[in-house]
Amino acid sequence: MSRRKNFRNLDEPLLFNDHKPLTRRSFIAQGLAAGVSSIVGGSVLGLFANPRKAHATLSDDIFQVLNNTCGGIATADRIPFICFDLAGGANIAGSNVLVGQRGGQLDFLSTQGYVKQGLPADMVPQAANVQAGASDFINTDLGLAFHSDSGFLRGILEKVSADTMGRTNGAVIVARSENDTSNNPHNPMYGINIAGGEGELVTLVGSRSSISGGNSEAPISMINPEVRPTKVDRASDVTGLVDTGDLVGLLSQQDTVAVMESIYRISDQKLNSVDTRITADDVVKDLVRCGYIGAADLADRFGNPNDLNPLADPDLVGPAGVFSFAEYNGDREFEKTASIAKLVVNGFSAAGTVTMGGYDYHTGDRATGELRDLRAGRAMGACIEYAAKLGRPLMLYVFTDGSVFSNGNRDESVEGRGKGVWTGDNQQTSSAFFLVYNPGSRAVLMGSTPSQQAMHQQIGFMRASGDVETAATPASNNVNLLVETVVLNYLALHNLQGNFANLFPNHGLGNVTSRDALTAFEPIFNGSLSNPL
Repeated sequence: MSRRKNFRNLDEPLLFNDHKPLTRRSFIAQGLAAGVSSIVGGSVLGLFANPRKAHATLSDDIFQVLNNTCGGIATADRIPFICFDLAGGANIAGSNVLVGQRGGQLDFLSTQGYVKQGLPADMVPQAANVQAGASDFINTDLGLAFHSDSGFLRGILEKVSADTMGRTNGAVIVARSENDTSNNPHNPMYGINIAGGEGELVTLVGSRSSISGGNSEAPISMINPEVRPTKVDRASDVTGLVDTGDLVGLLSQQDTVAVMESIYRISDQKLNSVDTRITADDVVKDLVRCGYIGAADLADRFGNPNDLNPLADPDLVGPAGVFSFAEYNGDREFEKTASIAKLVVNGFSAAGTVTMGGYDYHTGDRATGELRDLRAGRAMGACIEYAAKLGRPLMLYVFTDGSVFSNGNRDESVEGRGKGVWTGDNQQTSSAFFLVYNPGSRAVLMGSTPSQQAMHQQIGFMRASGDVETAATPASNNVNLLVETVVLNYLALHNLQGNFANLFPNHGLGNVTSRDALTAFEPIFNGSLSNPL
């Protein structure tokens, strides 16, 4: 047994003799490059009690032109969506989220299967938890079954209240993906946009300046260059996203809106009296008119930079916030997460990706991975609790490129927690999971009996050996179809799963009956957020 007490600090790079980083993704996976922050814009909750009433000062006639002539204001009618891209091949199955055989999460694997997933024989899910005085190592506080000593779970539970736990549920998708490679089109954000996800300020945001906005790629069939995720590196970039020029600095916000409205009216009068001598005359005039109206609208909603600052949101940062000032200022991962949560949860972006690096953590100890899982869990929990504070729903999706395995040696250090050391990469032990927070009540699993519901909470299954059964579902051995499965579940939460085949005509998820088997929850909304079920 290993009694190693030395382990990598949270942001210390992981250096291996057997594989040296050669690509951007390798640098992120081993923590040699930071998973920089991703956002654009923020909420105006400090200025408006209700973000849906963000046009209180825009004149009625201008507001009508904005809606009727200029395409209106993008509305956030879908559930906010945040995904965590854990670069490098983190552990998800077994030591974090329980994954079982055909019968679901609690259809237990063999002891050796759990050992491969980092759990020694006396810590398998069904074993007596003597130290905690419990009959097993199973925790279902979040609906989804976690190992009770999961790093993800411990981090999440530090952040969420008991009430929030009671309104959260989740599902695990058992799916294999390649280790440490760019050939993992894991990111579902473009699919969320195709499913109707729109942001009031920007469509998508991501912590990397990549096409997907994250470390892993997006499926080529879903990519739309017009909504490529916007990258923001730090909180100051959030406040700088909306540029109203120098007017807001010279005038009050209200006066700035009035000036821009006046410019529109004068320009509109001139446009009505002249011919631009261009065939598409009306188009040119509309572009000019809408340009001024758009500027007035931006000044109206986002003219005060402080209202976009995550640090100025007491629900997000501070004594009553999901992050303390020390956490926010002391850890870039938390600043990044807070910024994305600010934007996405408030509906100003439809979806956001938080990339966290350094998850290629097969370092010959267990402590390094445990500490990084704990930090990721805190970030996940903070997003969920922030949504709860604002009374907004949230779908939170966690994925990673590949996975790890243990040879059974234990790390008995304090941070190693007596678990199996991570020995190397193993794509066969990989999985992904999502959590759904619903302000109304906990999402209900599909199925009329507990056994049926268990098979909807775990989509796919593992062999007793702890390896993915690659023939279980279309997603089990195809990352593109894993993304389609996530988007299908997103649509189903809105009672829009019937639109899936039209939105994705070349999908690979089979007929309606097959797709129902890949769906976890009954709908919680009927079409849009304005119609809860």
